[in-house]
Amino acid sequence: MIGGGIAGAAAAYFAAQAGHRVTLLDAGAGRSSDVPAALLNPVRGQSGKVEPQALAGLRCTWALIAELQAAGQRIPHGQTGVLRPVPDEKTQRKWAAALPAELPHIWREPAGLPPGWQSVLELPEGGWVSGAAFVRALKQASGARLVRGKAARIWASGVALESGEVLEAERVIFCGGSLGAKFSHQNGGEHGSHFEGATHRAGSLLLLSQAPQQPLSFGAYLSPAAVGGVLGATFETPAASHAAALAGGLPLNSLAWVLQKGAALRDLSGVQVTGRWTGVRLSPLRSEPDAAGVYHLSGLGSKGFLLGPLLARELVRELSS
Repeated sequence: MIGGGIAGAAAAYFAAQAGHRVTLLDAGAGRSSDVPAALLNPVRGQSGKVEPQALAGLRCTWALIAELQAAGQRIPHGQTGVLRPVPDEKTQRKWAAALPAELPHIWREPAGLPPGWQSVLELPEGGWVSGAAFVRALKQASGARLVRGKAARIWASGVALESGEVLEAERVIFCGGSLGAKFSHQNGGEHGSHFEGATHRAGSLLLLSQAPQQPLSFGAYLSPAAVGGVLGATFETPAASHAAALAGGLPLNSLAWVLQKGAALRDLSGVQVTGRWTGVRLSPLRSEPDAAGVYHLSGLGSKGFLLGPLLARELVRELSS
């Protein structure tokens, strides 16, 4: 497994559960999966799109968290539901038409929210999870051999590291995300063309002294975290590389924008900003082998914790059959 984020850690866990000996190659840098609080939210963005596997992914992730906690891992999370305010009747009709019948949901009045909302869509099976704690628990529970380093060349049955070490395997699964895509291009790996048309997008969270009990999301999101809460969004322009996505830092206009979005969701008076976290996500999703026979599970974007464990489980089952 190349990459130590949610995709690589989940794939390592399921592969170990299937009886495989697993090596996890992790550069230990640039992981957007270390997010302090990731939303488990099946209704995406301001469009209200529902991914085809969203409900299955949601239930897979919650079951995996419960399994890991029963085995003694500590993963701060809240299966509290997610509140999705909508600003007008047109948006409510659009979202309502897109909701699958099998997805549990409740339309509510916007009681307790600042003015300007038409109604609130409550998703009872949603919630939040500490990304860093979840990924750490998966890696520990997998028992995988952990190798720190960066891949210089990748092929169907092995990896050459920048240090010169070669790791051989029956299968190679690339889960390198935004940072890993950069390495593949730099080093001319056989799978470099697999990232043609990929976009890299930075997203930032402001760490807060307080947070609501239930996550709120429209344009930005407010969520509890292991300590305090978070306010954030993916708002910067997509870039062609990981480095380019980070080049601008957090401009003041972006900071003002996200604070404005947060204030529309909840009264933030008395809430202190205690820090900032930034990660870069890769899109679009790749979940298949490339021409060189390297399997890919990368480019999950903001859906890493919603779909990552489910897709990792499916891929491992496919390779184990």
